[in-house]
Amino acid sequence: MANQPQQAKRRYSSPLREAAAAGTRERVLEAAVALLREIDDISAFTLDAVAKAASVTRLTVYNQFGSRLALIEAMFDRIADLGGLVALRSAMELSDPEAAISEIVRIFCTFWGSDTAVQRLNETIMLDAEIERSVAARHERRRRLLTVIIERAFPHAPAGARRDTVDLLFLLTAPQTFRALLPGRELSQICDLLRHAALDTLHRLRGSAA
Repeated sequence: MANQPQQAKRRYSSPLREAAAAGTRERVLEAAVALLREIDDISAFTLDAVAKAASVTRLTVYNQFGSRLALIEAMFDRIADLGGLVALRSAMELSDPEAAISEIVRIFCTFWGSDTAVQRLNETIMLDAEIERSVAARHERRRRLLTVIIERAFPHAPAGARRDTVDLLFLLTAPQTFRALLPGRELSQICDLLRHAALDTLHRLRGSAA
């Protein structure tokens, strides 16, 4: 019986600790994204640098995320949310493949131009092995998403034609393609170019399935 007051106290204080930890995590994530926008050298993106930017200790950052890679993954998720990638779920639910692909192209085109942090990550992946692995895994998710749409909409098209279509759509939604089209064009012009090219690719596939 003597232990009951202590147990009640622990139950009462636990939500407070969880709220404080969540607040600290948010502050660290915000600092990490801001730091990525500011640094010139990706090697400067360290747990120590993030801790300093967030005004916490390195141990606090480690306790919240466990490793630099886990922090990077959480930061990617935050950047994806800020850039509107959550809209991909709705695009995947569209039954018309042309409408789905048009929306996916728009979402990624807008995302690649939405934040300097996005551009910085894609420009520096070859300089950082952890970031390179994480970015590569996320690009493969994009490929799988495109594959699902093509396989669902064109099950009777030749396998080679379906594969070629996915590869072309993967290229059209890649950050490298966006950057290549960026000089001298507004964002809306780039998105229109990519969308028309993607729809042309679908039309060719539809013809092969006829």
